[in-house]
Amino acid sequence: MIENAGIDYKELYLQMQSAVVALSKTLEEIQKENKNLKEENEYLKRKLFGTKSETSKSLGFEQLSLFDEAEVEADPDEEQFILEEVKFNKKKKYKGQLDDKLSKLPHIEVIMTLPESELVCPVCNSKLVSIGKKFVRHEIEFVPAKLKVRDIYTTTYECRKCRANGKSVMKSPGIPEPVIPHSYASAESVAFVMKQKFVNGVPLYRQESEWKQMGLDLSRTTMANWIIYSSEHWLKPLTDRMHEILLESKHAHADETPVQVLNEPGKKATTKSYMWVYSSIKESAYPIRLFVYAPNRCGYNPQIFFNGFHGTVISDAYSGYNNIEGCVNAYCWAHARRKFRDSLPNDLENAENTLPIIAMNKIKKLFAIEKEIEALSPDKKVKIRQLKSKPLIDDFFSWCKSNQNATASAKLSRAFKYALNHEEGLRQYLYDGYIPMTNSLDERVIRPFTTGRKNWLFSASVSGAESSANAYSIIETAKANGLDPYKYLTTIFTYLPSQDLIKNPEIIDEFLPWSEFIQKNCK
Repeated sequence: MIENAGIDYKELYLQMQSAVVALSKTLEEIQKENKNLKEENEYLKRKLFGTKSETSKSLGFEQLSLFDEAEVEADPDEEQFILEEVKFNKKKKYKGQLDDKLSKLPHIEVIMTLPESELVCPVCNSKLVSIGKKFVRHEIEFVPAKLKVRDIYTTTYECRKCRANGKSVMKSPGIPEPVIPHSYASAESVAFVMKQKFVNGVPLYRQESEWKQMGLDLSRTTMANWIIYSSEHWLKPLTDRMHEILLESKHAHADETPVQVLNEPGKKATTKSYMWVYSSIKESAYPIRLFVYAPNRCGYNPQIFFNGFHGTVISDAYSGYNNIEGCVNAYCWAHARRKFRDSLPNDLENAENTLPIIAMNKIKKLFAIEKEIEALSPDKKVKIRQLKSKPLIDDFFSWCKSNQNATASAKLSRAFKYALNHEEGLRQYLYDGYIPMTNSLDERVIRPFTTGRKNWLFSASVSGAESSANAYSIIETAKANGLDPYKYLTTIFTYLPSQDLIKNPEIIDEFLPWSEFIQKNCK
C-alpha cells in the first residue's frame, strides 16, 4: 500500500482552487481585451469604409477620414436624427434661380444679326429694319489665364525756364515699392500663388507645371520664397494686430491639428508638429481666424497665445487649454456626442435601447433647443437655456452617473468618462449667451487646412510652416469678413510695401479686413 508521503491534500486543493480563480480572472481579462479590440476594429472599419447596413443612414453615419479624426466633415452643429429614416428631398428650383447665380458675373451681349445681303423682304423686296432684340439664352464663357509682362518706366520732368536761367530743376513721380525687392514678382502673381495653394489646395509642384503651360518656367523654389518673404514682411504685421484685437475680446475658440515639418532642428522628420487655430466667436464685430505654428502640442503654446486674455476659451476639452491664467473653459457638446456615437454597437438594427443611443437622444434635445433660439439675442438665449436646457442637462449628467459602470465597452466607458470629467465646462454655455454649444466654428476654420494638407502633405521647413500659418490666417479671416481672398492679398501686396510701418504703425489698421478701405475694394 502506497503511503501519502506527507501530502497535505487540503493545502493542494486550496492551491488548485486559487490557480483556477487566477486563470479564470486572466481569461476574463483576455476576453474583455478581445472584445475591446473587436470593438475598436469595427469602429475603425466604420470610419474607413462607412457602415454597410441600411440602418446606418438613419443613425447619421458618414464616411470619416482616418487622416483627421478630430475634424469630422459633417457639421457638428447639425442635428442627428436617431433611428428615424432620413428622407432625401431634392431642392425645388425657383424662378430666377439661374439669374441669381449669374448676376455676380460680368455680362457681354452677343447679338445675332442678318448679313446685309439678307435684309430684304421676301414679299416685296423692300429693305428690312431692326425692330428690337429677343433674349435667347445665357452661356458661360471660360477665359483661360494668361501672362503678360509689365515694363515699368518712370517719366522725368524738367523746368525749361529754370534751365535757361542756368538752373536744373527736374521732377519724377514716386515709384511704388515692389512686393519683393529685386524680383519680377508682382502683387497679383504672389497673391495668385497663395490663393492656389491655400484656398484651392494646389501644391507648388503642380503650380510649377501650370505656370510652364502659361509660358513661364517658374520653379517651386521661387514660389516658396515668394510665399515666405511676403508672409513674413506683409502678412505677419496684420496677424499680429489681429492677435492683439482677439485678446481684447471676451470669448475665443481654440483647436489644433497635426502638421509634419521635414527640416526642424532637434526633431525627426516623422514627428508631429501642430497648427493651433484661434478664432473670434460668431457674434464678434471683428471676425478673426488665426493659425499659429508650434513644434509640439504642449499646453504652454495656448498659454503664450492667450497671455493677457481674460475671458472664455471654447475648446474640445484638450488638457492643454486647462491652465490658461484668467480664462474660463467652455467645452464642446459635439465632441461629447461624438464619443457616444463612436461607441455604438455593431448591430445597429437593434440599437434603439442601447446606452449610446439613449445618450445621443438626450443630447439631441439640447441641440434642438439651440436651433430654435439661434436668432435670439445672447440675453434671451441665457433665459431659455436656463428654463429649457438646464433641466435636460441635469437629467443627462444624473443618468451618466447612474449608468457609467453598467457597460463592459471600453469606448462607451470613455464616453461616460469624457462627459462626467468635463461637466463644468459643458455647462458653461448655460450662463453666457455668447458661448456656443460647440466648437464647430473652429473645426470649420481648420477644414481648409486639413484638406490642403492632404495635397501638399508637409512643410519643408519651420519658416514654411510659419508662412503657411500667416497665409491661412489672412485668407480665412478674409472669408469670415466677406472678402475675396485673392483681391485682399493683392491689395495688401500692392499698397503695404510702400508704407513705413515703423514710423506709422497705426497705418496697419487701414489694411485690416473690416476697414472701410478694404471692404470697399476687396469684396
